[in-house]
Amino acid sequence: MEIKQDGDTYLGRHVLAEFFECDPNVLNNKDKIENYMVDAAIECGATVVQKCFHMFNPFGVSGVVIIAESHLAVHTWPELGYAAVDLFTCGQKCDPKVAYEFLKKKFNSKKAFYTQLKRGIMDETTKQVSEKAFELSEQYES
Repeated sequence: MEIKQDGDTYLGRHVLAEFFECDPNVLNNKDKIENYMVDAAIECGATVVQKCFHMFNPFGVSGVVIIAESHLAVHTWPELGYAAVDLFTCGQKCDPKVAYEFLKKKFNSKKAFYTQLKRGIMDETTKQVSEKAFELSEQYES
């Protein structure tokens, strides 16, 4: 299913999020990160298909939640209070910004940013994916 917004038609929204000054105890807890990422997917309206998370030694968590609509991925640096998150959703059903707000709260992030990209931009004439790079849709700081 395509997304129609601001005169454009595209296949997906890709939010690249930066979370700063997060609770290091949360960022270094594999079970919490896994649960929060799954919950973020559900909150934004996604259908969870599979998940895989890994705890690094001495610290840090990486993981991905595969959703029917694409994926959510996270990498944490608890020693820096920082998390990098990708939220990629296709179609109108899911809103990756809902997942962003959910994770900001759960990570206890005091400062966060995101950039949203339009992925798979459609050519209205040919009804095919245009052979061009993604487009910056919006940037946000909170």
